[in-house]
Amino acid sequence: MIRLVVVSGLSGSGKSVALNMLEDLGWYCIDNIPAGLVQGLVAPSVQTEEPIYRRLAVGLDARNRPDDLASIPALITDLTKAGLRCEILYLHAENEVLLRRYGETRRRHPLAGAGRSLADAIAEERRLLHPLIDSADLVIDTSRMSVHELRDLIGQRVEPQGPGRLSILFESFGFKHGTPGDADFVFDTRTLPNPYWEPTLQALTGRDGPVIAFLEASPQVHRMADDLVRFLDGRIPDYEAANRGYLTVAIGCTGGQHRSVYLVERLAAQFRQRYPQLLVRHNALPK
Repeated sequence: MIRLVVVSGLSGSGKSVALNMLEDLGWYCIDNIPAGLVQGLVAPSVQTEEPIYRRLAVGLDARNRPDDLASIPALITDLTKAGLRCEILYLHAENEVLLRRYGETRRRHPLAGAGRSLADAIAEERRLLHPLIDSADLVIDTSRMSVHELRDLIGQRVEPQGPGRLSILFESFGFKHGTPGDADFVFDTRTLPNPYWEPTLQALTGRDGPVIAFLEASPQVHRMADDLVRFLDGRIPDYEAANRGYLTVAIGCTGGQHRSVYLVERLAAQFRQRYPQLLVRHNALPK
């Protein structure tokens, strides 16, 4: 079966990094292809027996006609019905992060110029690419990722998937750093007892024994963990039935160090036996 991944997203969010990683993994990659030519690219790939064309990745950006970009979700649907395995990977980042990245690299935004500021160019790009993020199978917020972390995540989530296999990511975060922009479900644990206020626990994380013991002494923590398991047990089959390839579950506390980390680890341990492609990411912990 041919697998096609359309890689899109905001300029400066890491599209080139994602495509380069896929190319390193043996994918046949083409960047900045006109959206109207995607179908023409796929057609001969279906007819050939060459294994190099079994995994295709194409990069699309906002330098396309709006109508052509808007037609991509319908094209993906048609190609899927024709027997291809297709998905859209969309990368984005917060405005402040994109502005800083452009300031550091001194590169020109593809939509800037003609009296349009960088901030306005980013806003216009978001508008033009809206049909793609609305239909994306996997959305990745790269605001707090290094290049190496993004490469690792692409390799872990996109590369190993087999047909009918759901890739699940449990990620912890701190609300004081902002809510992740790539989650399908977001849960708030700030009502749970906070180990931070125990002086001996402040420097530890939710993976350390004393913090685990502190949290597991609370019936409230167990109730929330049980509620989350019941909710996800009811929702994950829906994603599988819809043939979705990815599910991202974000769990947050104030700083992203104790409660959210503990619950992510607890949920991952519970679901990993059934879903071997399960991944864990702790956004607020040192990498």
